[in-house]
Amino acid sequence: MKSKVPKVLHLLLGKPLLSYILTAVAPLEPGDICVITGHESEQVQAKMGQVTGVSEAALSFVLQTPQLGTGHAVQQTQPALQGKADTILVVPGDLPLLSTQTLRQMIELYRTSDSAVVMLTAKSDNPRGFGRIARNPAGDVAAIVEEVDCSPEQRRITELNVGVYLFNADWLWANLPNIPLSAKGEYYITDLIGLAVGQGKRVQAHMLNDQTETVGINNRVHLAEAEQALRRKINRQWMEAGVTIIDPATTYIQPDVVLGQDTVIYPNTHLLGKTTIGQDCAIGPNTYIKDSTIGDRCEIKFSVVEEAVVENNVDAGPFAHLRKGAHLAEGVHMGNFGEVKNSYLGPGTKMGHFSYLGDATTGQNVNIGAGTITCNYDGKNKNKTVIGDNSFIGSDTMLVAPVNIGQNSKTGAGSVVTRDVPDNSLAYGVPARIKDSD
Repeated sequence: MKSKVPKVLHLLLGKPLLSYILTAVAPLEPGDICVITGHESEQVQAKMGQVTGVSEAALSFVLQTPQLGTGHAVQQTQPALQGKADTILVVPGDLPLLSTQTLRQMIELYRTSDSAVVMLTAKSDNPRGFGRIARNPAGDVAAIVEEVDCSPEQRRITELNVGVYLFNADWLWANLPNIPLSAKGEYYITDLIGLAVGQGKRVQAHMLNDQTETVGINNRVHLAEAEQALRRKINRQWMEAGVTIIDPATTYIQPDVVLGQDTVIYPNTHLLGKTTIGQDCAIGPNTYIKDSTIGDRCEIKFSVVEEAVVENNVDAGPFAHLRKGAHLAEGVHMGNFGEVKNSYLGPGTKMGHFSYLGDATTGQNVNIGAGTITCNYDGKNKNKTVIGDNSFIGSDTMLVAPVNIGQNSKTGAGSVVTRDVPDNSLAYGVPARIKDSD
């Protein structure tokens, strides 16, 4: 990968590669999950300690040092796993598109056959350096022939070794020490297939139907290929579930996003993290939403939304920015070039354009005039602004926090409000003063 970051921690649609493997095996309810680490082991453990769906009690880490090949790597797990299970599943950490369904199919084949080993294979005209599968007349696996050792005839074999194995545990522990040392001074897990066949043991292969599951990551090109494949899969799932995606090729939806029926996603939209979007929404184009909740019948275009909550029937944009802690209640309108941070805008509030509300709370049906700014930072602390129901904040008003604007009150255009404004009042001027009642 030519990187300071361990390969399995490189991100695929926002999540580390290894997390996809852990998420795939978790529904199998394994008794133990042992992650074999090498380079930057501490980083891997820190990142993988809290993966959704994986029990902390089941997850452990084993350090392989020195790193002497895949067979040697599996051997490092023997003290932790021997005697705890009758079946051992071995999965590479750089095969992020592998599905739980495929692993279940391998397990079913193992359970219904008298095999020492069940392995995963795939057919492809592009071998990508994978070993070829040679079968005997009965259809069982006879050998794995690595590409460098293939004869011209063997190179024409299109069935490839994916690198996922299911072993009889007793047979595995007994035969790991028998793996021969390669010319490179390493011990390869693939040599176990030859050992099993030589002992007259049965080796069977489950062949993949979905070739995208075989995309292994060895460089940044492969990472981009995997991301493209995963994006296509996610987008297709949402379209089949009733979401319209205008241009799937330019739509980026991460795995944990949830979308409602009859929502339309326009081009160049990024939906990231733990984002939920309701029904009948129009999102995009050119919109970025991360870790946010959007209600039903909302329209958000050319905008950025981060760690925010948007209730039903809200429209925002173009060029709106909802920052962490923003909360737009039912029916809020937020126009172009507005910014809201750690603030609540009450139902029916209108914030037209070119305004900033930070650390503020508005009541219902408040009008925020163009150019309104809450001056919430005094150089040391963030201070609060509260605006009452049905108030009208005039254009270019500066609200110097902490300050409270009462219900049904108004501020004149260009006012600098440094003191509280009572209910049913008008404040105007620099600094603002309260207009005497007639």
